[in-house]
Amino acid sequence: MATSNVRFVNNIRIKGVACSVPEQVEEVASLCGTFDAESVNKIIGSTGVERRHVVSDETSSDLCFSAAERLIQDLKIDRSTIDTLIFVSQTHDYTLPATACVLQERLGLSMQTAAFDIGMGCSGYVYGLWTASSFLSGGGSKRVLLLVGDTISKIVSPTDRSVAALFGDAGTATLIDYEEGAPVIPFVMGTDGRGAHNLIVPAGAYRDRNGSTSVTTEEGVRGPFDLYMNGAEIFAFTLARVPALVSALQEANSESGKEIDKYVFHQANRFMLDHLVKRMKLPREKVVLDVKDVGNTSCASIPLAICLNQGRTGGLISGRFLLAGFGVGYSWAGCIAEFDNVWISPLTITSSLKPEATALCN
Repeated sequence: MATSNVRFVNNIRIKGVACSVPEQVEEVASLCGTFDAESVNKIIGSTGVERRHVVSDETSSDLCFSAAERLIQDLKIDRSTIDTLIFVSQTHDYTLPATACVLQERLGLSMQTAAFDIGMGCSGYVYGLWTASSFLSGGGSKRVLLLVGDTISKIVSPTDRSVAALFGDAGTATLIDYEEGAPVIPFVMGTDGRGAHNLIVPAGAYRDRNGSTSVTTEEGVRGPFDLYMNGAEIFAFTLARVPALVSALQEANSESGKEIDKYVFHQANRFMLDHLVKRMKLPREKVVLDVKDVGNTSCASIPLAICLNQGRTGGLISGRFLLAGFGVGYSWAGCIAEFDNVWISPLTITSSLKPEATALCN
């Protein structure tokens, strides 16, 4: 992959990041009642996941709302200055309206705020950053609130060994401003829809609303409305695409003369990240791995890993961070972001909430 595939965005500054996880915690060891103890121990050993925060009646927007409120309060942001709200998720509140519209009202943002959803998974955080940065750099926005979160636990069959112990839930908020002269951010994006069937919930949307498909159904394991993951194919895709993605970004970064301080990949699982580190010969101490207590949180995993790497207590961070997301789609996206005294809010634990569907009927 040559640097000609790199997209450069100017005059963008990340101001702060906040993350929220649900209060309920599920131990992977508790799955010994579903699978045998040997299998569960192998799952823990390979994935590195020991527990996950999972929702009860909360949604992705509830978690993102909590994160956004914390970030706005910590940075003392005037809500009227937020002109764009982007919500990235695969687990939206409704088929329609866009969840971003609901969040605009709930957060008390101006009615002049542009608000829209992006339906992306593992690469979703970087796609969101790229979209926000493009608007800002092009002059269409001055301040973007990027909300990224998923509640994949809601679409996982508890009897599916390949995913039951892997996914946790989280919501995140990132504030991004236009700032003249801020360091250039290189982005690399890619898509290969030939792999779409390898990580999919086949039923429930408009291709198959009634669940008549049996392609991924396995009796006693999962049904058509459950997440299906072909782990071997996802692993092969990752090893084929991610090293080239990182190489392109490293080549673009070499012109800056600056070192990369942290590599923050989508937190798929420990087995996959360990293989990537070895394949690319990256310095292990610079690679963030934090799945033990939260699992794979889909599109929220990169900002959540940044927050957890800060020790859950918050504070200012600086450094040159290579961020890379990859997975469902197939889709991949990476960037190198300059973190210059970026505020990281303490991790927020969101209590169980009553669904607010009735709010739309008032």
